[in-house]
Amino acid sequence: MLDRIKRSGVLCLALLTLAGCAAKPSEAAPAPAPAQSVPAAPAEVQAPEDPEISYEDAFVDAVDLETVEIEDEAVALAASAPAVPSYLTVSAPGTKANRSSKAVIDYSNAKDGYVMVQFTGSTTKRLKALVTGPTTKYQYNLAPGKWATLPLSDGNGSYQIGIYENVKDTSYAAVVTQSLNVTLTDEFAPFLRSNQYVDFEAAPDTIAKAEELCAGLTKPLEKVEAVYTYVVNNLTYDKQLAATVQSGYLPALDKVLSNKTGICFDYAALMTGMLRSQGVPCKLVVGYASTAYHAWISVWSESDGWIEGVVYFDGTSWQRMDPTFASSGKQSESIMQYIGNGQNYSAKYFY
Repeated sequence: MLDRIKRSGVLCLALLTLAGCAAKPSEAAPAPAPAQSVPAAPAEVQAPEDPEISYEDAFVDAVDLETVEIEDEAVALAASAPAVPSYLTVSAPGTKANRSSKAVIDYSNAKDGYVMVQFTGSTTKRLKALVTGPTTKYQYNLAPGKWATLPLSDGNGSYQIGIYENVKDTSYAAVVTQSLNVTLTDEFAPFLRSNQYVDFEAAPDTIAKAEELCAGLTKPLEKVEAVYTYVVNNLTYDKQLAATVQSGYLPALDKVLSNKTGICFDYAALMTGMLRSQGVPCKLVVGYASTAYHAWISVWSESDGWIEGVVYFDGTSWQRMDPTFASSGKQSESIMQYIGNGQNYSAKYFY
């Protein structure tokens, strides 16, 4: 099915993409710092260097149409429950939460692959959230007064969640921490919902476009093909943004969709958000393409399981899913060969 996505063209454009996407982590997605131990609050700790980088069915009882008034219909419609999104949403109900005077960690939905955190106080200092899983530590920037959804990307196991406020330089004080022992509802839970890096819940146009592209499609890989083809053929690489991107940059999916431009982080986040809104498990992967910091995606299908970093089946093998390179390289034969070589990629983080 996906063998229709074979490509032809020039390798030099791939090199331009590599140079523009991010020659170092500070020029692309905000990269989490190396793993380190996280102390219990309220100890002061040396934080990592800032990377610089209920469902209800609604119905109306049958009535005699001859006696119905327009006003009655309006009342009935107003009383009906709103449409329920077809995608999985996130929430912070507070049934399981740890609060301090300045912050809260809501882990009510940890089994669904995420926690939500918020710094509730006021501050002008830098704020960080650290999620330390069984194998990897993830670092996130926070804004006071705003909820952030953080995925539990390491799967089942023990986690330490912490919110930290800058003291001076790279030194941070723990505001609140929480230890969790997580058993996920399924392995896809962290990769079906919105999070800080893939916030499709805040992108109604992106959701609508995905619905349009996937209309009538039922198989996951058919949806992958439709979304991938759209992104590759309609987005162009933004070299100016790549050269000027600041620490803490996060993709605004509807803006990327409207502008039809972006850096590798935008490409991968947009495609991930579209597919998740369609119920297709998808990982946004951050790591290295050769020596350049980069982002790509991995998808799951019932027939093939996790297809780690691939885009199409050429009749013999799966080829790597990298919408940035494929788009910027105009799908040339040489660039598709590069994408297909797993040795060119080294994954570090999954969002």
